[in-house]
Amino acid sequence: MSSGLDILCIGSVLWDVIGRHQRAMELGYDVPGQITRLPGGVAMNVAMTLIRFGLRPGVLSAIGHDREGQELIRACEALGVEAGFAHRDASLPTDRYMAIEGANGLIAAIADAGSLERAGAAILAPLRDGRLASDSAPWAGPIVLDGNLSPELLAQIAHGHLAPVLAAADLRVVPASPGKASRLRPLLSRPNVTLYINRTEAELILNRSFADSGAAAGAFVQEGAARVLITDGAQACSDACANEMHRALPPQIHAKRITGAGDTFMAAHIAAELVGHGRAYALEAAVQAAASYVSGDDADQE
Repeated sequence: MSSGLDILCIGSVLWDVIGRHQRAMELGYDVPGQITRLPGGVAMNVAMTLIRFGLRPGVLSAIGHDREGQELIRACEALGVEAGFAHRDASLPTDRYMAIEGANGLIAAIADAGSLERAGAAILAPLRDGRLASDSAPWAGPIVLDGNLSPELLAQIAHGHLAPVLAAADLRVVPASPGKASRLRPLLSRPNVTLYINRTEAELILNRSFADSGAAAGAFVQEGAARVLITDGAQACSDACANEMHRALPPQIHAKRITGAGDTFMAAHIAAELVGHGRAYALEAAVQAAASYVSGDDADQE
């Protein structure tokens, strides 16, 4: 590719503000702990992890011209993530995500991705104006697409006037959170889409319960999904398409962090497949990478 990029990550690129306490927490707790600010957002988290696997990612997002935005651009550059194609609008502030975590998992989180939603289709301009691709020569490589995009933009990408822009891509789609999972419904029938979700998100998208990830994956295939990967916390995860299903059981670990685990799973899986590994190997590699992340064994990578 003339851009030198191996993969594009489209969606949220923002500052993650995460507060962690080492013990279990409940509603109303006021406890000591650690607060960190790191580059984050689904697209950015996946991009950062892809770098660890030797790939060069670029991000398409909305990043403000404010101080936080300038710092975020510099942070992307320092990490090796190409952010030069991001949409910059002086009227839009840089987005943020705030979460509280305890030993018992995510307690609460708020994602302020309003600027990304307001920017809309402008973030896709480099795929249409020749900088990365054009309408006559669409991007034919892998793309990560996250559910922080507005429902209107996702619908346009699925079946509207923007559908040709991503029609030739290997499109890997992930919801930003359970609350935004239903936004992905229009993309389910796209033949070039691989969907990455957890069991809770699967139940929200199809509006029914599943006993495990295998049952959920089978249901998505029956609904017309070309391929779906479904995780289920410490239980077995599944990778399914019309004629094939693989399952992998995560190792037992002590969880030290939660935010970013799904993004690590996705990035490790994509990286394994891009270098030619088969589906069973890629799924196992993704499970092991996510477990290492959650246990904090790769903390030196942050």
